[in-house]
Amino acid sequence: MAVHPVEAFVFDVFGTVVDWRSSVIAELQALGTKHGLTADWPTFAQLWRNGYLTNTRLVAEGKLSGPHNVDAMHRKILDDLLSSPQWADLGAAWDEATRQDLNLAWHRLNGWPDAVEGLHALKKQAIIATLSNGNMRLLIDMAKHAGLPWDTIFSTELFDTFKPNPKAYNEAMRHLAVRPARCAMVAAHIYDLRAAAGQGMITVYVRRPDEDIPLDSPVRSKKDGGEVDYVVDSFLEIADIIDLKQTA
Repeated sequence: MAVHPVEAFVFDVFGTVVDWRSSVIAELQALGTKHGLTADWPTFAQLWRNGYLTNTRLVAEGKLSGPHNVDAMHRKILDDLLSSPQWADLGAAWDEATRQDLNLAWHRLNGWPDAVEGLHALKKQAIIATLSNGNMRLLIDMAKHAGLPWDTIFSTELFDTFKPNPKAYNEAMRHLAVRPARCAMVAAHIYDLRAAAGQGMITVYVRRPDEDIPLDSPVRSKKDGGEVDYVVDSFLEIADIIDLKQTA
């Protein structure tokens, strides 16, 4: 009888499963059109994202006390951006109701083209779950919006920390009752996979456009002299890897 060495796959979400950049830029452009405003929307979206990355890392390292709810974090970063001279025109035009709705853009992110089909393929053979710094309501709304067929959702909000704190990875595996050697972390960010590898997990790096740059060098698999177990360009390739790893 075939046994799958990988019992569970846990996925980073922002940038790995969903294309946050295109989704947020589209919402910003639509809002700009509505209010008759033009701006460098890609830069605004990237700055918003950078604030999230900086703050979650500081919380994970114990250098910042919170918030642990990403909706609250996103809103604070948004307000800080809109109060800066660079974005003063936007800040003056966007009232409280507009800001509240814009902050929910992160709940409405679209999946990468291979995401849904790839997840369904993996779901037939293993547990699939999120392990994301996004808060629970955000991840639930996103799954409904993008049609993501998770078996379960793990938000680091449940663990009172953020990735890459080791607690996030260990708590997810504990709740799944799966050993690190049977649990794969899938991400488009090398820092996430390095942290997962530190807890003994299998690592799968997914190449996504402009998501993990700048890098000192391209991420490579161990068989090619790199540091992760697998490097793929789509979730469908991961399903093929499982087939290859079946044992009697």
